[in-house]
Amino acid sequence: MARRAKPFKKESISVAFAIEQLQKSVGLAVKALNSVDAEVRLIKESNLHRPGMALAGYLDLFTHQRVQVLGNTECRFLAHLSEDQRIEAFNNVLKFPIPCIICTEGNVLDDTLLTKATNAGVPIYVTTEPSTKFMYVLRDFLEDQFAPQQSLHGSLIDVYGIGLLIVGPAGIGKSEVALDLVERGHRLVADDVVMATRKEGQVVMGSGTDLVQHFMEVRGLGLVDVRAMFGIRAIRFQKRIEVVVNLHPWDPEEEYTRLGMVDETFDILGAKLPLVMLPITPGKNVTVLCEVIAMNHLLRHYGYDPAEVFAERLAERIRKKGGANAEPGRGIEYFEHDYE
Repeated sequence: MARRAKPFKKESISVAFAIEQLQKSVGLAVKALNSVDAEVRLIKESNLHRPGMALAGYLDLFTHQRVQVLGNTECRFLAHLSEDQRIEAFNNVLKFPIPCIICTEGNVLDDTLLTKATNAGVPIYVTTEPSTKFMYVLRDFLEDQFAPQQSLHGSLIDVYGIGLLIVGPAGIGKSEVALDLVERGHRLVADDVVMATRKEGQVVMGSGTDLVQHFMEVRGLGLVDVRAMFGIRAIRFQKRIEVVVNLHPWDPEEEYTRLGMVDETFDILGAKLPLVMLPITPGKNVTVLCEVIAMNHLLRHYGYDPAEVFAERLAERIRKKGGANAEPGRGIEYFEHDYE
């Protein structure tokens, strides 16, 4: 089976890193309103908080460890207070070690509050995005940062829109199969090292590493830059892993499924993904088989299962031949008898 490292999960990220990624990778316009060291302020969870009740003085359930978001409601509440009341309300929040405060919809805090935040070492940011949209994007980004991750040894290819993770022992030909699939018009996500990230439910996303990106190592050939050789259409930066194909040498002692009536699974970070055990023999066209595996998965996704259709036909043949005396569970024997 595939070599895999132990699962890991980030404990925290700095506010500076989060803001930089929101600006560069996500494309959100977020601007700093004060000058503090955001590298030392840490975000430790993906949940967000709007501190309306904390500003009003109720602090018993104040989740201060979360990123604090001030929208129109919070900012207008502060604006209608007198200066002394406003400072007191803001101090209710600053007395806790909060990661940062982000004002949405272009709201800004007055200079007195900004000075208070600067003295407390709390970064203040502003964005023109609406509160609901910004919180959705920020929460999605943080969930991705804090999601469980695991590195797998294999190749991840987008084949007809299905993410195929090809695994197997070293030297079995995973990279060669992946390269052949790319040459046939499919898209490479990662080779050799695949970073798996568990999302909600049974969703597992796969991507490459920053160092390797879309380079491939082919034994006897060396490194191949797939993006430079085949163009931008031949790559993807991430893809959901939907089917795992395990390449392994043919073992005459092992019994392989022939009808596909038994579903095997491959565990990645607790998610059970469909597994296809594919024995390798001389002359076998593994590339075409991988394409068929992807198309067969698509058929099942849209409600057509060839194994079930065949089983129904076989059951109907048994009923016609055996009638009421047909023994349950002897369908395969009837099928073999017809073709001997």
